[in-house]
Amino acid sequence: MPEQNDLAAVEELNAAYKSLTKEIGKVIIGQEEIINQLLISLLARGHCLLVGVPGLAKTLLISTLAQVLKLDFSRIQFTPDLMPSDITGTEIIEDDHSTGSKAFKFIKGPVFANIVLADEINRTPPKTQAALLQAMQEHEVTAAGTTYTLQEPFFVLATQNPIEQEGTYPLPEAQLDRFMFNLWVDYPTFDEEKTIVKSTTGSYKAVLEHKLSADKIIEMQKLVRRVPVADNVVEFAVNLVRSTRPSYEKAPQFIKDWTHWGAGPRASQFLILGAKTRAILDGRPTPDIDDVRAVAVPVLRHRIVNNFNAEADGIGTVDIVKRLLEEVRL
Repeated sequence: MPEQNDLAAVEELNAAYKSLTKEIGKVIIGQEEIINQLLISLLARGHCLLVGVPGLAKTLLISTLAQVLKLDFSRIQFTPDLMPSDITGTEIIEDDHSTGSKAFKFIKGPVFANIVLADEINRTPPKTQAALLQAMQEHEVTAAGTTYTLQEPFFVLATQNPIEQEGTYPLPEAQLDRFMFNLWVDYPTFDEEKTIVKSTTGSYKAVLEHKLSADKIIEMQKLVRRVPVADNVVEFAVNLVRSTRPSYEKAPQFIKDWTHWGAGPRASQFLILGAKTRAILDGRPTPDIDDVRAVAVPVLRHRIVNNFNAEADGIGTVDIVKRLLEEVRL
């Protein structure tokens, strides 16, 4: 069982989560599930890839989240001519007026923030996409032989437009695997869209209150790591991930028929971290199998590579994950 202090922290986090979602709701209409999954990813020290057509308030959602959490926020617009140094920073020659000598000085790039929005990440070549890899995985940036540690918490949110494919560079699997969640932002309902139009075409401007500080978020991230998980929950997560691999002897026949590659061990880790975070956001001290099931689609959607047979049958990765959730049992 968790310590008494941790149980009190779980209750505190549950209360903070409710006030956070209420505050974000002043600006963002609907999207409760996306907001929940963004906060799960942040507290699990993961990163998110948001996919959605233009105009669904992806950028507004992320900047609102940064405001409510009182975190440094930077936005990088990815374009075909963006260079790695435009993300990480660059060295300039600076004159020292007291000695008359010149010296190199490192100017930090926009990646040095708590929340980094990588807007339309697939519009830039792989060389520049890779500049984010070290930052996302190691929370460090190396420039001119010197390693700089990024300030915590560090959270990368990348957006992608699923429609326009001309002039884009699909993210390689190694880069996709760095994202804990792949979230699909859908169109609002009729009532939500009506509320959006009313609230954004008038003079009303929401005043947001800060609800969590950087130090508090770091505490909460540590709390997530301390949450105990029953063996059967871990076994379910590992079994689910292993069942996505066509080479696994217990994989269902449809996996062997439709998939080229399955998910790696990082998926199992993120399923458990996501389940733990979801439980404590809900005020529960330990996760169950339903928590694993709830985060399975955003964790696995971008980690399964379908083959030609699946494409010919009109089967997507989400279809495969949902079918697996029906079939995989302990």
